[in-house]
Amino acid sequence: MNILILGGGGREHALAWAIRQNPKCDRLIVAPGNAGIANVAECADLDILSRADVLEFAQENAIDFVVIGPEAPLAAGVSDALRDAGFLVFGPSQAAAQLEASKAFTKEICDACGAPTAAWARFTDAASARDYVTAQGGPIVVKADGLAAGKGVTVAETVAQAHEAIDAIFDGEFGEMSVVIEEFMAGEEASFFILCDGTDCLPIGTAQDHKRVGDGDTGPNTGGMGAYSPAPILTEALQDQVMARIVRPTVAEMAARGMPFQGVLYAGLMIDNGRARLVEYNVRFGDPECQVLMMRLGGQVLDLLLACAEGRLADMSVNWADDHALTVVMASKGYPGSYRKGTPISGLEGLSETSFAMTFHAGTATGNGQVIATGGRVLACTGRGATLAEAHQRAYAQVDAIDWPEGFCRRDIGWRAL
Repeated sequence: MNILILGGGGREHALAWAIRQNPKCDRLIVAPGNAGIANVAECADLDILSRADVLEFAQENAIDFVVIGPEAPLAAGVSDALRDAGFLVFGPSQAAAQLEASKAFTKEICDACGAPTAAWARFTDAASARDYVTAQGGPIVVKADGLAAGKGVTVAETVAQAHEAIDAIFDGEFGEMSVVIEEFMAGEEASFFILCDGTDCLPIGTAQDHKRVGDGDTGPNTGGMGAYSPAPILTEALQDQVMARIVRPTVAEMAARGMPFQGVLYAGLMIDNGRARLVEYNVRFGDPECQVLMMRLGGQVLDLLLACAEGRLADMSVNWADDHALTVVMASKGYPGSYRKGTPISGLEGLSETSFAMTFHAGTATGNGQVIATGGRVLACTGRGATLAEAHQRAYAQVDAIDWPEGFCRRDIGWRAL
């Protein structure tokens, strides 16, 4: 098969690495890719938000299957254009992608199908939002109602912090957006990943992300500083509860509205006293959760994604090894605020690239014959082992072998489980 993956981050490197292991994969192209992806696939300079450009590229390269990695092309309707032209696609329609693109839409779906989530309200002006927060008090959660690259959520401890977050959103920090304000939910967060083909659902793994930038879960929220899989808190009984009360009702409601969901549903959950409530949905694999899932799943991922795209999930099962994976994100100093781009990274050529230790590239490029950092989150050093401690050791051994003075990482990834 000729396979095209859209995206150029750590998630897409992990997907490419896993898909490449499947013998069904003959030619693999990733657009735009990055310096690490170039080692496992062809990279193509392509505007992945342009329906016309992606469609033309897929036709010219006789693509059999398109896997859409990030959320932005999904929200732009790239999957619709490809499907309308007869291509096999993994990723939801533009309408179904509203489950991530609009916080208010997701809340309305949850209300309609009875899925447990936080109490909420939506505001289109700052004054009303500030008045609501003042009446409710803190802690409280303020969300930009749209795509904000993982940075549009503020867990405000105080009313003043919530007011500041509201003002930033209405001042256009993430573009023109309304605000969703939610009840603060106490508990432990975990991520649950489910493939959906519009009708059937297949759970494919759990993970726990580390959103705060600093050790001990301190500092501002980020797109994710590390993750591990599986998440012990998501027991089989709890997974069954989430499927019955949250995921399957959501998928049924989406189908009833004429926008069946086909792709991966990433359910961010808050777990407290043995009960799970939905924090948010994403409509693509998380980053860096994708890295730990792909390390554990390997080449079978392509078969699962194909079955999802073809509506055959009822016939599929996931073959799990009894193992663990952990990934550590190396980011540019200053992230999630401002940071320097173009800083050189050394030591990558000496790292092992096996099914037990792999460094996935997120924000890298090649310049002057060396790998340079081009983003905030730059590398994801990932280890796998029979125990989480073994996976932890393998991940941090890669971190310690990399020479990048302008980079930093958290040293406590996996601390809850370890």
